[in-house]
Amino acid sequence: MSTKKVRIWDLPTRIFHWALFLLVTAAIVSVKIGGNAMVWHGRIGVAIVGLLVFRIVWGLVGSTYARFAHFVRGPGAIRAYLQGRWRGVGHNPLGALSVLALLGLLAFQVSTGLFSNDDIAFNGPLYPLVDKDTSDWLSGLHNQAEWFIYGLVGLHIAAILYYVRFKKDDIVKPMITGEKAINEPGVESARGGGVLAFVLALAIAAGVAWAASGAIVPPPPPPVETPSW
Repeated sequence: MSTKKVRIWDLPTRIFHWALFLLVTAAIVSVKIGGNAMVWHGRIGVAIVGLLVFRIVWGLVGSTYARFAHFVRGPGAIRAYLQGRWRGVGHNPLGALSVLALLGLLAFQVSTGLFSNDDIAFNGPLYPLVDKDTSDWLSGLHNQAEWFIYGLVGLHIAAILYYVRFKKDDIVKPMITGEKAINEPGVESARGGGVLAFVLALAIAAGVAWAASGAIVPPPPPPVETPSW
């Protein structure tokens, strides 16, 4: 059977993937440094908010293999994959669960971070919208979820190594070039996800990131001047 190259991952999906990797790494480094780096930690969190929103919208209007409708399957597809009966390209049914889990956990992490505080010098950009007790509670959840992120990222890396080393399936290169050599009949290159879809996803992501940055927080009331007498 002849092998042909097909376009699997569009450019926006690839940029999202590597940008998310870099930003999550930067978020981890900045929080470990602490101090003045927490300012950048907050900015990185807002950028991750924008990225996640973009990916969610792109999962609805993007190209074929980036759409949730293509790779999010039910228990039957997962069972077929585990039994070696699944055939397809893009995210496999089990990998789709990992994608959803990682997106969901990161969304939870940045959402709690927006309202968090460290009781020293850092407050999340939306901290003024909640009271101190609520912020403390969300800060605790934010700190605890960090370990789950480490676990999921570790599983993600382990899965990549397993595919490359044991299944001889290089799933990293297609996320760089966008193309993959396929020897299965009926597999076509990704379609859809044109300029209008990209502009729509980018506009929504930018709007949400703008709101998350604290732009929606009302300014504090002016100080009350006390008479000099």
